[in-house]
Amino acid sequence: MHDVIVIGAGFTGLSAARELTRAGKDVLVLEARDRVGGRVESRTNGLGERIDTGGEFLCQDMPELMALVLEFGMPLIEPHFSGDDVAQPNMTTADFAEAYRGSQALRERLDAIDIDDNAATRRTVAEWAAQQPESASAKAAFRSLVQGLWCHPMEDIPVWHLADNDRRITNETFELQYHVGGTLHAVADRLAGELGGRLRLSHPVERIETNGDGVVVHAAGRPFAARNVIVALPPNAAAKIGYRPALPDPLRKALAVWRSGSVIKALVRYERAFWRDQGRSGVVMWRDPAGLFACDTGTYDRPALTVFAGGPLALGWREKGEAGIRAEIVDRLIAALGEKAGSPLDVHIRDWSFDRWCGGGYSDLIVDMNARNAEDVIRAGAPPIHFACSEISPSFPGYVEGAIVAGRLAARRLGGT
Repeated sequence: MHDVIVIGAGFTGLSAARELTRAGKDVLVLEARDRVGGRVESRTNGLGERIDTGGEFLCQDMPELMALVLEFGMPLIEPHFSGDDVAQPNMTTADFAEAYRGSQALRERLDAIDIDDNAATRRTVAEWAAQQPESASAKAAFRSLVQGLWCHPMEDIPVWHLADNDRRITNETFELQYHVGGTLHAVADRLAGELGGRLRLSHPVERIETNGDGVVVHAAGRPFAARNVIVALPPNAAAKIGYRPALPDPLRKALAVWRSGSVIKALVRYERAFWRDQGRSGVVMWRDPAGLFACDTGTYDRPALTVFAGGPLALGWREKGEAGIRAEIVDRLIAALGEKAGSPLDVHIRDWSFDRWCGGGYSDLIVDMNARNAEDVIRAGAPPIHFACSEISPSFPGYVEGAIVAGRLAARRLGGT
């Protein structure tokens, strides 16, 4: 009989387990994958280099994640962003500046909406944006920003949900300020290393049974008993577990209103950072297709651009297969940065859309206009079953920072430090 079973060894589950074990609790962590990290992972590219293929970036305004990285002595790498950004399709410098300012004005105006005002918020982000006075270029840039960051079509996102979500993303420093030398995934591995035998990989949970003594969690064909369980999974994944008896109807419905995002991430390695030679930053912002973005994530000895395709664009591209996605990315970079972009040393593709265990990336969003209380219902849980995930974090929802905060809060409710 464990004190707490934690389901999921992403940063939420690992953070919860760390808090609880430090408080002297008997904790067991069950993870479906054969690795830890959840939506943070690393793989080896075609050049034999270990790279982050999931969550990667952090900035000084993310205190919990920054503290972990510094505690473990991991080096911080600051990407090279000096030089000119590139707009696609091409436009003059003045028009580019106007489109960018307009997209930011739209974002700030949306965040300022009173989310309790049904008349203002009972519509989708697409419907709201169509009624705003900004130019077509500004609205196209705003659509690309929304679908690139939140990885959903604007037509599916309620205004109240995006406004509430974005207000909790409070960084004033550029969120791509740093990435971790040796990968962010290595931080998750360090957290997991502290757990020792309290972590079981390749243990997907089939069902959770509640009884008078607590819970019995069935995973990998075995039962595990505990007084409490923390389901440290995205809502869409948590909804797929079997619960006996069934969860209370409001909680079941609250878990069902979320949809995982769609995103493809690609690391494009070059022999030389030719864009720097041209006075360019490596940042490319596309208005068409919406949801496409590139930035410089390399070092002087390992020049690289990382390309992200989010929302409907990712869903369309995944139908092309890996070779087709690679061709799309290289062609788009050639159009933006010139012919030298057509000779990469390696292109590593990671398609997160419909991921087996998390459902997609970067996070889940509410797609039901009427589900305003879904987050509160999930936070309350159905003790001894408790829920925690970055999506419902009070700060940085959908980010690793939010995952750490959510895990620690869940642990403290159960006697963590």
